[in-house]
Amino acid sequence: MGPHSLACCNACLLRPRIRGEFLNVPFIRNFAVFGRIPSPSGDLRRDRKLAGAGLSNKTKLKSRIYSDRSVSLATLGSFSHGTDIFCRAAVVGSSSRQVHCNATLNTPPIQLEHSEGESIGQEVEPVKIKQYPFAEVEAKWQQVWEEEQTFRTPDLVDTSKPKYYVLDMFPYPSGAGLHVGHPEGYTATDIMARYKRMKGFNVLHPMGWDAFGLPAEQYAIQTGTHPRKTTFKNIDRFRSQLKALGFSYDWQRELSTTEPDYYKWTQWIFLQLFNRGLAYQAEVPVNWCPELGTVLANEEVIDGVSERGGFPVIRKPMKQWMLKITAYADRLLEDLDELDWPESIKDMQRNWIGRSEGAEVDFEVLDTDGQPSSASVRVFTTRPDTLCGATYLVVAPEHPILKQIVSSDQKELVEKYVDAASRKSDLERTELQKDKTGVFTGAMARNPANGEAIPIWVADYVLGSYGTGAIMAVPAHDTRDHEFAVTFNLPIRVVVSSGEGDELVGDKAYTGGGSVVNSALVSAEVQLNGLPNTEAAEKITQWLEKIGKGKKKVNYKLRDWLFARQRYWGEPFPIVFFEDSNEARGVAEADLPVTLPDIDDFTPTGTGEPPLAKAASWVTYIDEESGKAVRRETNTMPQWAGSCWYYLRFMDPKNSKAPVDSEKERYWGPVDLYVGGAEHSVLHLLYARFWHKVLYDIGVVSTKEPFQRLVNQGMILGEVEYTTYRDADGSYVSADSAGEDCVAERISEKDVLKFGEGYVLKYDQSIKVSARAHKMSKSRGNVINPDEIVRDYGADSLRLYEMFMGPLRDTKVWSTNGVEGVYRFLGRAWRLVVGMPSAEGSYSEGSLATDVEPSLEQLKALHRCIYRVTDDIEGMRFNTSIAGMMEFINAASKWNDRPRAIMEPFVLLLSPFAPHIAEELWRRLGHSKSLAYEPWPEAKEEYLKEDVIVLPVQMNGKLRGRIEVPAAADEETVFAAVISSGNFDKFLEGKDIKKKIYVPESAALTSIRLNR
Repeated sequence: MGPHSLACCNACLLRPRIRGEFLNVPFIRNFAVFGRIPSPSGDLRRDRKLAGAGLSNKTKLKSRIYSDRSVSLATLGSFSHGTDIFCRAAVVGSSSRQVHCNATLNTPPIQLEHSEGESIGQEVEPVKIKQYPFAEVEAKWQQVWEEEQTFRTPDLVDTSKPKYYVLDMFPYPSGAGLHVGHPEGYTATDIMARYKRMKGFNVLHPMGWDAFGLPAEQYAIQTGTHPRKTTFKNIDRFRSQLKALGFSYDWQRELSTTEPDYYKWTQWIFLQLFNRGLAYQAEVPVNWCPELGTVLANEEVIDGVSERGGFPVIRKPMKQWMLKITAYADRLLEDLDELDWPESIKDMQRNWIGRSEGAEVDFEVLDTDGQPSSASVRVFTTRPDTLCGATYLVVAPEHPILKQIVSSDQKELVEKYVDAASRKSDLERTELQKDKTGVFTGAMARNPANGEAIPIWVADYVLGSYGTGAIMAVPAHDTRDHEFAVTFNLPIRVVVSSGEGDELVGDKAYTGGGSVVNSALVSAEVQLNGLPNTEAAEKITQWLEKIGKGKKKVNYKLRDWLFARQRYWGEPFPIVFFEDSNEARGVAEADLPVTLPDIDDFTPTGTGEPPLAKAASWVTYIDEESGKAVRRETNTMPQWAGSCWYYLRFMDPKNSKAPVDSEKERYWGPVDLYVGGAEHSVLHLLYARFWHKVLYDIGVVSTKEPFQRLVNQGMILGEVEYTTYRDADGSYVSADSAGEDCVAERISEKDVLKFGEGYVLKYDQSIKVSARAHKMSKSRGNVINPDEIVRDYGADSLRLYEMFMGPLRDTKVWSTNGVEGVYRFLGRAWRLVVGMPSAEGSYSEGSLATDVEPSLEQLKALHRCIYRVTDDIEGMRFNTSIAGMMEFINAASKWNDRPRAIMEPFVLLLSPFAPHIAEELWRRLGHSKSLAYEPWPEAKEEYLKEDVIVLPVQMNGKLRGRIEVPAAADEETVFAAVISSGNFDKFLEGKDIKKKIYVPESAALTSIRLNR
């Protein structure tokens, strides 16, 4: 016997009540009915009754098995429109018939297919009802937008109109494609772009690809596939996924950092840096990964191994290209104050720049006889007032003076320590909680302040890249120095007193201010003891300058930018070296771009020689101008290079004469809204700001900053995972009582119940269940593919859900059930305008809208919605915008008519969030053109006023109830209503009113003070 069908169709469009109907079931002996029904009253046992079922408070409903030829569904109770009923049948016998279930619900018909032999009365997952024809609608409008170039921003715009430049941090096109985290930020920017177009702005909303980088090259090494081929394939996939989500990008401006026409201007900008002395070569300690064959940034090294691949990383000196970002440190710091960025991000940049004022001090290194040698150690300190408390010096393991000062008997220990330190990242070395390690060098230095000889140690908590690479250690007044001194039993001397005694000396460091003590200098002309420590710092710095042993100094944590990678897949440097002199020279601008040669072997050499060195005919050639042999720079630029200025190229992507036309830059710059992940809060943003300031100085750009407003979207975690625990006997144990010997067991959401703030096992509610969401990862198997969500629910549902999950900036937990919720909302919006489908499932081409005059109730509902959605979009509170539209749909579903004057503005409000369905509804409302540039609805004040307001009533500071009064009521009327209502008699009985307070502006408080 083949599959049999069970059809559910609607007998009535609007009646919200499921009434008893008969199922005539000829030739079908056994069947079961299942449903998923929201409880309107909160009483699940009352609301969820099915004839003869004997149900408990479960989400799914299951009937008994019936054998009669005719059975009846009893009344289920009143439910809101959109309630879903799911039916399922099992057929026994030689014949089959359709079963018709007439339910007066606002749901479209469904078709269910079933085969012989299915078990009877078994709980099943409900079948998802198709709310509206999203697949056809979305394909149609994506094609229309592309053919009509709806979102193309002309090269020449009307500059009298306001502009809005909204930009996403463009993605690296990985082989994995988009994950659900990508559309979150992209949807937010798309809402703003669509909204601003409708508000009359010229909008620039482009997309491109940050496509150079390590992953594509690693894949090329593993598979032999050229990274260019892999990158183009990945870009094609990303582009198709973004188009399927309906984002209103101007695809005519699409760019990739790997295109020669683009990186020509990346190279041009590098030449401007080089010609101004801001790009130079230096031998510096770097994180070298032999396996990857390249230098890594500190942020790319975790626990001594590379973040990508987990390969060992060592520290070693290498000659590298550097960019002098430190020359712009003050400006990068000061200009943060003018930016509309999250304060936390600005603080991260401030800390990264790390400006500090202090002094540099020179300590003479003593020879074996205790006399000054030719060597000295220069330290930077922010606390020159504590100089007399320095009881030892510490130099970084990479400090060049080590080889000069280490004693013969300490040499082996120092070399082993330096080697071990070379395998740690800067982050590991400076971790505050780490155990302090170090080795005495065998050398001593003289403190210039008090003449004492103090030991010189080497320790990895001092970095060669910060300050001078050496510190004076004052253990009484610095926490790290104190920990080190305690570990190695070094002297601790208090030189700043809080005035509360020093009985705790030796237990912890005192880092506050106070009076200077124990600080007699070798020169009696300067007295520090008794002075406030801030005044003492000024005096001792002046004295050091006078005797030539120090000077005032401003220092930065910020280091010059290491700007080279020993890899193939990156921008070539526009630099050549003369073979006879090794002099570096920039190539002529007419010879740009210096293009990447095609090579077959991308494997790193392991020696530091980049793969490009293998392209011999490309590397060496004769310079036409000088007639001399030159060789090209074979390092490539880091991935950061292309992303430092791409926002400018989007303004003028086809310009062959300049990075950007000056008039276009003056109109479009700066970026009005920049959205991306907080993980880029330091490096990308700092590097882009640096390049922008250089371009400002040379007249390429007219603004001091590239991104005026920055918003970071929150991370989307995977679905909540539920875990139970079993003990050695196999019995369940509550999650909060599980010991190490218990075995964890993942269970389904259907096996748990919400209980208070947590979850319990459905079948044994004494067992608490662990519920936790994790970051999405392939290893956990919790990655959500957006393509599947689009396939099952449509792009508009995905867009709407990601905005409805919670505030844009917050971390949120994914829930596919939540997608179903917004999908149903869109279905209700569709049916509100279009109506119900026919028995065959098709819809009329028109709408239910009429030209009837809207009622006052309808106008108020609309204009409240307009006001709320508009205000929330401006504040990027998209979740509450959607909530406002849901409230409107709830109200509109009860109306008997559909005034066009109400339906059309609502569709416009919906369009930035769910553009495909909005376009289709707009077309069905009788419009021939896209709504993309329709004027945004304006809320009218007259419809925002409430006729009746509800006021809280307090008595003696305690809330005693609320009362309804006319919105225009004055104080006398309000208090008369309180007295006459009778609701507050028990609080007023036997008491006199001493004072009354009414706040009419906010209707926030009606307060009565009574005597006791």
